[in-house]
Amino acid sequence: MLIDKIKKTNALACLECGKCTGVCPVSRFSRQYSPRSILTRTVREDFDSLYTEYDLWSCLTCKRCDEVCISNIKYSDLTQIVRTSAKDSGFHGKCSHSGAMELLQKTMTTEDLKQNRLGWVTDDLKISDKGDILYFVGCSPYFDIFFTDLDLSILDAAKSSIKILNRMGVTPAVMSDERCCGHDLLWNGDDENFKMLAEKNLEAVTNTGAKTILFSCAECMSAFKDLYPKYGMPVKLELKHMSQFIAEKMSDGDIELTDSNEKITYQDPCRLGRHLGIYDEPRQVLNGSDNFVEMKQNSKGSLCCGVSGWMNCDITSKGIQKERLKQAEETGAETLAVACPKCQIHLTCTKKDDVVKEKFDVEIRDISSITLERMK
Repeated sequence: MLIDKIKKTNALACLECGKCTGVCPVSRFSRQYSPRSILTRTVREDFDSLYTEYDLWSCLTCKRCDEVCISNIKYSDLTQIVRTSAKDSGFHGKCSHSGAMELLQKTMTTEDLKQNRLGWVTDDLKISDKGDILYFVGCSPYFDIFFTDLDLSILDAAKSSIKILNRMGVTPAVMSDERCCGHDLLWNGDDENFKMLAEKNLEAVTNTGAKTILFSCAECMSAFKDLYPKYGMPVKLELKHMSQFIAEKMSDGDIELTDSNEKITYQDPCRLGRHLGIYDEPRQVLNGSDNFVEMKQNSKGSLCCGVSGWMNCDITSKGIQKERLKQAEETGAETLAVACPKCQIHLTCTKKDDVVKEKFDVEIRDISSITLERMK
């Protein structure tokens, strides 16, 4: 029963202290939004109004509220449970980009899908269809085409990652039949299509013979490491974000970076940070010089990039993104390093939005691209 799932999130232990609402980035820019209010209505089983409530789909599931809750309530899990129930009842939130991203993800569940998955791979990139190390590309090839108007290459992260591996004598496996990881579908309540994508990806991974999977996308890694096992599909391979891999090789002396005078700061992705607890390794990679600086909200207290699952991209999202870009510029940094393509897309979108009156000069780049540029 639904109420039994809700109880597992510890929702009934709420003390109504309001700390969740106090730290929520959405509440900060939308006064009507309150995680505590949604939780209270959920516990009261006021589902008829919740399912049609815009706010249900506004939650970023960034786990900022989970970090401060003195009752250890799993707010993000609660949101996902209620959204799944809403979808099963025929309700859905408002997708950004006219639902194109959700349609793309659902299309990838097609059994005999034919993709030109490796059309971006150039002759200077050495890849294989099998190997001990698998690089999971994610949806970057599609993002690269869809967001051409932003004048950024999401695939730079993938190309840089493969070049880093090639320089180390590694020819990674890259799958021609890779599908979307399903992360967004699950968080938007579509657990059925999420499971289909997970099963297809795990079958394809097995065929490569890989022992380690590397990711540039924090959300893809979260799906494999956290979400797949939660739905009965444990991944019995070593899973690493590229920042972890690079940091490890730097410690071993296999990767050495040149000093840089460029001042740089770092955006913690919600999925890499609060969801998976990975904070140190990206900073180890970027700390190659004395010019790394933190934004005032960082690590566990980091501010989200403003949109989750391509849902409800609105004036609230823009407010969060503008605030984050301001924090980056306040450090005096020339570059804002990211470890997830979604952070790069959302922050770049606001940076280049003509409607946004503020102008931001900070350059937004993936951590692997920065590493490749500095490798000796």
